Amino acid sequence: MQNLLMGGSRCRLAGRLLARDRLGILRPWHPLAAAILGIVWTSARLHTELRAAYLRRLGVEARPPSIDALRELHRRHSERVPYETLWIHSGESWGIDPVDSAERIALEGRGGYCYHLNGAFGALLHSLGYAVRAHVGGVNGGSTPSTEAAGNHLVLSVSGLPTEEHPSGVWYVDCGLGDALHDALPLAAGFYVQQPFRLTLHEAGGHDGAWHLTHDPKGGFASMSWTAADAELSDFTAKHQWLSTSPESGFVQVAMAERRDATGVDVIRGLVLTRIGSNARTEAPLTQREEWFSALADVFDLRFTASTPETLDRLWTRVLMAHQVWEDRAVEH
Repeated sequence: MQNLLMGGSRCRLAGRLLARDRLGILRPWHPLAAAILGIVWTSARLHTELRAAYLRRLGVEARPPSIDALRELHRRHSERVPYETLWIHSGESWGIDPVDSAERIALEGRGGYCYHLNGAFGALLHSLGYAVRAHVGGVNGGSTPSTEAAGNHLVLSVSGLPTEEHPSGVWYVDCGLGDALHDALPLAAGFYVQQPFRLTLHEAGGHDGAWHLTHDPKGGFASMSWTAADAELSDFTAKHQWLSTSPESGFVQVAMAERRDATGVDVIRGLVLTRIGSNARTEAPLTQREEWFSALADVFDLRFTASTPETLDRLWTRVLMAHQVWEDRAVEH
């Protein structure tokens, strides 16, 4: 899994930073190891058993790389692996190592946010033989790229899959935006409809091969931009730390999960379950513990089989308290 250029003291340092995980893979154990060793996200390879478990979660068989196979993998990932931040509110501390993320997805039935979903998906694609690259992205608060947003999103691209309609063979792959892509897109300027949204791709200009995605006004964010350079783990560690721990982070303020399908997206924010697209609706707040966890299981396939009772107690208590604070503020206004 390593893309390492080491010598001298760097090699000696590597010996102290690498260890075998529970599946026998030799990889960094220290959170700073990837930054020191220069490990690229998409250089991760999944153990054969982990890859098989991941594919079972997606409900697909391993196939040689092709655009049809890639699109099937993307759709199944969007439909079966939720975008979720519940781990933050249960007091769990997740890193962004792609193999760790793949283990949670494949073996524990969890999801994650962009670093986890796209990181793990990139490792899966690499293990299946795809030419996949990771890029530094930024979800913007407005319609134009923001330098402050750079690094708050991980983007994937896959090359070497030309079609008659898209001869360059480079595809934009992104299972980590929650309510945006259901399917892979050609990396080509244009308008793309993925119900119920209309998405726009265009080159952002400059000399770094940057691209810009504009989301539909009905979506959960305005736009996202990324650069063509290859990304490394260290490009995201600071943003991940802030997004998952800062009181100013929206992910820390509100527990949420999203699940994309071919006609819309299911979203739960706090205790409120909504549907955007076909059969759009907003449910009454799920204020009973059993009904809330049942919705997470039935709608998002989040069953927490690897979580302790104490972890789930902490999650429910925190989400319920946050909802009560939100209700009190709404009454005041």
